[in-house]
Amino acid sequence: MAELLPVNTTVGDFVPHPITDDEAAAMFRAAVNLFRLWKLTDEEAATLLDLPVRSYRRWKAGEIGRIDRDGKARLSNLMGIHKALRIVFREAQRGYAWIGAPNSAFAGRSAREVMLGGELTDLMRVRRYLDAERGAW
Repeated sequence: MAELLPVNTTVGDFVPHPITDDEAAAMFRAAVNLFRLWKLTDEEAATLLDLPVRSYRRWKAGEIGRIDRDGKARLSNLMGIHKALRIVFREAQRGYAWIGAPNSAFAGRSAREVMLGGELTDLMRVRRYLDAERGAW
């Protein structure tokens, strides 16, 4: 019978660590501002975060609840998308507008439409695309 060997998941001196609750809360506050710039409704923002709209609105008002592992992954991907857009576009407004523009890479759909599929993998798809685009720089 084959034996599983331990895998070293570190890269150089970098050891990944889980996102803390304080970090997640800060990312949530940043995401609320980002959603405003992307011109998302509360319903759309709640979909991206996989939250009931009531919870999103309560959190948005400052009563941030417990952010689970999936929520932290969603926030991390949203921050990665924002960062990539800021690198790809010199003018921030162009990056914000890109989110809603049709894109041939997504079969004519916008990144917003892709992300509103509601799955974590939808956010990851947009982030991977942007990371690949900025990687050529």
